[in-house]
Amino acid sequence: MDGVIKRRSLYAIGSCFLLFLLAYNSSTVFYVQVPVPGNSSPEISSFLTENVARKSRKLVSLSTSAKRSSSVIYAVKEETPLVKPNTRLIISRKNPNLVGFTYNSLAYQPRRRRKKKPLVRVLPSGDRINVFSMRTKEFFGSKSSNSSCKFRFFMTWISSIESFGGRELFAVESLFKAHPNGCLVIMSTSMDSPRGMQVLNPFLEKGLRVTAISPDFMYLFKNTIAQAWIDNLMKGNIDPGEVSLGQNLSNLLRLGLLYKFGGIYLDTDVIVLKSFGKLRNVIGAQTIDVETRNWSRLNNAVMIFDKRHPLLYKFIEEFALTFDGNKWGHNGPYLVSRVVSRVSGRDGYNFTVLPPMAFYPVDWNRIGSLFLGPRNETQSKWLLLKLQQIQSGSLAVHLWNKQSRELEVEEGSIIQHIMSDCCIFCNSYSSKL
Repeated sequence: MDGVIKRRSLYAIGSCFLLFLLAYNSSTVFYVQVPVPGNSSPEISSFLTENVARKSRKLVSLSTSAKRSSSVIYAVKEETPLVKPNTRLIISRKNPNLVGFTYNSLAYQPRRRRKKKPLVRVLPSGDRINVFSMRTKEFFGSKSSNSSCKFRFFMTWISSIESFGGRELFAVESLFKAHPNGCLVIMSTSMDSPRGMQVLNPFLEKGLRVTAISPDFMYLFKNTIAQAWIDNLMKGNIDPGEVSLGQNLSNLLRLGLLYKFGGIYLDTDVIVLKSFGKLRNVIGAQTIDVETRNWSRLNNAVMIFDKRHPLLYKFIEEFALTFDGNKWGHNGPYLVSRVVSRVSGRDGYNFTVLPPMAFYPVDWNRIGSLFLGPRNETQSKWLLLKLQQIQSGSLAVHLWNKQSRELEVEEGSIIQHIMSDCCIFCNSYSSKL
């Protein structure tokens, strides 16, 4: 009888101990079904051809003018809550017209993380819209009779002043060599400063018209669908993605500049060879289909359009409606390709697609050949023929900056000949462009 009582006592003690452990564990760890936003890996810069309608890909020659997961089971420490997106705006004390956009969210981190610098980009607040408008219009001249700007050029610069180096300066040189009566506005927050104007001072001393102005997105996109997109971006309601937000803002900015003012947009790695005086409402093809000879990809590094051209509005609309910050080129070259393929042939759109030879005589994966000097007689003959082809058939040369920025300009190379023909300060460039 005593043995039975002892066994029951032991069972009771053991049960109490197990209940105590269960209660302790349930207070520290719990299981919950947490929704996870779908992530797609950023598209590699492979320049894959998009599926666009072939019926609208005719060229005009220069002579004729990951599967997504909806949920997953996680074991989560109760004292470590999920991190919510943290998006905030910082007003610049030095310039109240500028708003720094910072974004930091674990919710949007890709599965394959990569180390990158904190994301800080500058957007105008809209509080000083009249200042931006006044400066830009005053520079170009509100009355055409009093303006010396026969050509309105725009560039965008999203990096530091220190990064605005020899290549960018030579691009400006070539622009003014071909258009001495042109005017250039570099839309840039960093260059819109005393130091920035000091960099541009050699051009000003020669009487050339160039300036830098901080962009005002609110003014440029007022009463367009992009206005709401910008507002949502600043509120943190849009995932900027893995592709540089600055790059995508540049893609949008060039569209707004041309739509608001009209003129010519150039990337800062485009070397101008000839005058654009005969061009109007033009965009260039980057590649063509070998079999059909129709364009297969357009590019937005060079664009020439009238003010408020309907195609520009379609570009802006497409950007706001289909923005994807995780796909390289989706909001740039692919965007203009998609839109042009849809609107070509419709009434009300009047524009020309020029062949690759106009602005992109050498594709991105072969740009290095222009920097090499001759190694033998055969290569020397090829270089001479290619140089003659570019000089006779091209209006500009896109240098594909990421692929060529570390290359040296070798003696006797095509680029060296082009630099000799297009320079203003002809004794100042170095072996790197």
